[in-house]
Amino acid sequence: MTENAANIGVVGLAVMGSNLARNLASREGNTVAVFNRSAEKTEHLVAEHPEAEFVPAFSYQEFAASLQQPRTAIIMVKAGRPTDAVIDELMNVFEPGDIIIDGGNALFTDTIRREQTVRERGFNFVGMGVSGGEEGALLGPSLMPGGPDEAWVTLGPILRSIAAVAEGEPCVTHVGHDGAGHFVKMVHNGIEYADMQLIAEAYDLIRRGTGKTPAEIADIFAEWNTGELESYLIEITAEVLRQTDAATGQPLVDIILDSAGAKGTGAWTVQTALDLGVPVSGIAEATFARSLSSHREQRAVSGDLPGPEGEFTVADADAFIEQVRLALYASKIVAYSQGFDEIRAGAAQYGWTIDLGAVSKIWRAGCIIRAQFLNRIADAYAAEPELPVLLTAPYFVEALQRAQSSWREIVQVAAGAGIPAPAFSSSLSYYDGLRAERLPAALIQGQRDFFGAHTYRRIDKEGTFHTLWSGDRSEIEAEDTH
Repeated sequence: MTENAANIGVVGLAVMGSNLARNLASREGNTVAVFNRSAEKTEHLVAEHPEAEFVPAFSYQEFAASLQQPRTAIIMVKAGRPTDAVIDELMNVFEPGDIIIDGGNALFTDTIRREQTVRERGFNFVGMGVSGGEEGALLGPSLMPGGPDEAWVTLGPILRSIAAVAEGEPCVTHVGHDGAGHFVKMVHNGIEYADMQLIAEAYDLIRRGTGKTPAEIADIFAEWNTGELESYLIEITAEVLRQTDAATGQPLVDIILDSAGAKGTGAWTVQTALDLGVPVSGIAEATFARSLSSHREQRAVSGDLPGPEGEFTVADADAFIEQVRLALYASKIVAYSQGFDEIRAGAAQYGWTIDLGAVSKIWRAGCIIRAQFLNRIADAYAAEPELPVLLTAPYFVEALQRAQSSWREIVQVAAGAGIPAPAFSSSLSYYDGLRAERLPAALIQGQRDFFGAHTYRRIDKEGTFHTLWSGDRSEIEAEDTH
């Protein structure tokens, strides 16, 4: 083994880690130290790719010795205790100033904790979101690193060399400090949940309403992918719907069990939004829809619950399909707007400086939610960096104006036909909630004051008030509790 030969190292050589290591090694100027707890995986990777600039290590001591200073290592192991264990091992063989990067799907609060612990021992810690799956890791992912400025000086050129490229720009930026990178990756995944649910609802409505086959609907999605809905998820939807099951000859989508899995990042996005007081209703409903799909024992006993009578069909299939497309686009705008709202709120809560326009740009390639209209999001934040609500940008106002009547019609049709469309309908309700001059929350606040003396504010004067609801129901000004 050559000492100090590698400028970057990877610990953890399962599919994501090995693909990322191969990506790094394929870029000019990179030599990659590789280490796995199981020596066989290290040996297999090196043997399978003799062309790669790999420096294999079979202990943490060898791994550290193979790296140039400041040592820079990316951890690609299971989130949780395995990550903590690897961090401890690296700190035992690294020196102050070296850089430890967690490239797993860590909860951002864990990253904040780890960064503080590692910093106190003199090391630099980076929590980095990696999006794009196995293919992205190999060919060019979207990368969302947080961490100290000092680490970015060393790490930035390396990450720019392996990231996906969109319109000549690498899909990586220094998101912010400590947990900012993993926070942004978490929200990315939450938006992904919403996007996938919306697409599934669009497919379901078209199939039930028009009777078209999955292959015919695949053609519709392929056509949509040439316009304003152009995106990776729309593209692969067409591919999934075209697939035929080899064993039965049936459309594969009809053979796959209708129970959607989840790895937790959607739930994290919703839980964090609740803590921050940010409404992400589209993301929440998409997360709950996956949960409902997985409760097959409840669905099995609920099939005879009453619903609308008669078969659901539409008179004009082409017109209906266009309405679904517009409803999908409008709801998609809401999902992204809610996600960026959460990033802004998280930045304020945790003291991060996050460039929302830069985030939208690094999602344009390499990641699962890459889509044409991310350029429009970047334009919106370039024109107004402090834009309070993304969907109020002129481009999206015009799009929503075109879409809203179809959107409303589709939600109404779905409800009337008894077809679940939770992401479509919750997105529309959120949109109308933003538009409303006055919401019924005044009644809720009155109820809260009635049963719990929680007080309320008035529209006509400053201060906090409480009504003596029993007896004469007179109003008194409450003590200032702030």
